[in-house]
Amino acid sequence: MVNARMKKHRSAVKRILDYIGAYKWLVLFSLALAAVTVAATLYAPILIGRSVDLILGPGQVDFTGLLSILKQIVMVVAITALTQWLMNHINNQITYRVVQDIRVKAFNHMQTLPLSYLDSHQSGDIISRVIADIDQFSEGLLMGFTQLFTGVLTILGTLGFMLSVNPLITLVVVVVTPLSLWVASYIAKKTFTMFKLQSETRGELTSLVDEMVGNEKVVQAFGYEDDAQARFEEINQRLRGYSLRAIFFSSITNPATRFVNSMVYASVGVAGAFAAIHGFLTVGQLSIFLSYANQYTKPFNEISGVVTELQNALACAARVFELIDEPSFIPENSDAVDLKEADGSVSLDHVAFSYVPEIPLIENLNLDVKPGQRIAIVGPTGCGKTTIINLLMRFYDVKSGSIQVSGTDIRHLTRKSLRTNYGMVLQETWLKSGTIRENIAYGKPDAADEEIIKAAKEAHADSFIRRMPQGYDTVISEDGGNLSQGQKQLLCIARVMLCLPPMLILDEATSSIDTRTEIRIQKAFAKMMEGRTSFIVAHRLSTIKEADVILVMKDGHIIEQGTHEVLLEKQGFYANLYNSQFAV
Repeated sequence: MVNARMKKHRSAVKRILDYIGAYKWLVLFSLALAAVTVAATLYAPILIGRSVDLILGPGQVDFTGLLSILKQIVMVVAITALTQWLMNHINNQITYRVVQDIRVKAFNHMQTLPLSYLDSHQSGDIISRVIADIDQFSEGLLMGFTQLFTGVLTILGTLGFMLSVNPLITLVVVVVTPLSLWVASYIAKKTFTMFKLQSETRGELTSLVDEMVGNEKVVQAFGYEDDAQARFEEINQRLRGYSLRAIFFSSITNPATRFVNSMVYASVGVAGAFAAIHGFLTVGQLSIFLSYANQYTKPFNEISGVVTELQNALACAARVFELIDEPSFIPENSDAVDLKEADGSVSLDHVAFSYVPEIPLIENLNLDVKPGQRIAIVGPTGCGKTTIINLLMRFYDVKSGSIQVSGTDIRHLTRKSLRTNYGMVLQETWLKSGTIRENIAYGKPDAADEEIIKAAKEAHADSFIRRMPQGYDTVISEDGGNLSQGQKQLLCIARVMLCLPPMLILDEATSSIDTRTEIRIQKAFAKMMEGRTSFIVAHRLSTIKEADVILVMKDGHIIEQGTHEVLLEKQGFYANLYNSQFAV
């Protein structure tokens, strides 16, 4: 368990360094500026020590020498301020470019994840990884760049300067140093575990809040408020516990290292005092040593803080990399071609599919659809109607058998070209934040206003759009929150009306529309479906009487097929299903 965690830890560090490597020239420039900053900072105590040696006593002050040293100190301070500002600016550039690269990579990869992954993971947790975890990572990385470089260089530079003044006293400093490193290392291991748990629980909490906010009407309608509150408090309580422990371990880092560093300072002070008494050091050199001892220990405090933040950053980065490492959907075949314009023929040959391997769903499904046919799919809930749609659109791949469009196996077609040849209206509507015009033109962004208005009229959406405050330029909120469910569905229908691809999929497309509007929409659909292959999933069987073929499904199999009249005459499963909708 520990080895696996350490392996993951090292892998995250290596990958972060790979991302940083893309900006190696900026990193080298930052290192050069850090070196200049540290050198200038460490040169200042030497100048101060020299000035102390010029003050021998009352009436024994070399003012000319002091003035010259003062000018040098002002110049050194100015150089330090300028290089430090430039270094921080460069570090900001590196950090936010790396963060941008990782976030773009994560978001782009999210677009390629199979629906099976998205269906089995909470959306709030995925959002938390792409937004919150990367933000936490950026804070740790920025602190690392800002303080780690200068901290390490300050330690090395201070040791070098101290060795040049007095190697023996420097040895005292070096002997005590490992204790500070051991304390920081021990605490860092503890904080990584706590910060990882904190990130995971934060993602869990984000998922719950996202779930509750998106379904607040249902929560209130079913009186689930108390249960939701209890779930929230339970997760929030765990988050509080992990956060407190993470903060506790991270907060003791600084005091612990400060204690060790105070021992270093005291050791230098005592050793230096004895050396000065015996004439091995001047008072000015002693002041230099004390100043260096302080500067030497200060980076340990900063680095310990950086290490703590880096543990948090690494824990967050590991979660982001887990998302990026998730296998994408099956890549396109090397011989995959674009489907220019489908002729409308669709064939399912001995298709088998299941979401869970041990639970069969569709077995040995065969279907031959002629161009322009209207195929209605009916059956009880869970029989596989929507699954067929998922397979036709290649949201999922068949386990065995094949699906052909225009005589070509869809696995040999590019997904984009296949889906472009389908127009899809689902029961569950989706609209983006933007104008009504932009939402209708979602599949055809370059559509002219006349085309958009024509599509809206054919979908019977034009009248209510014109009653909106700014008409087609009215901005709607995310998922059309300021529209009724029926209005949202009309806009989704208008979106397909605009594109008019050669094949259509209508999955309960009129479920949220009133009866009068539905009659008009059915006429619009009839016009739209002329000469186009159409797959219609419906629970209200009265809406599919005109279908060329009705497929009756049960337990993943087609148990009956034929026209409405033929199926009623059979007095079989379809007839019972149809009559049950009109039973008193």
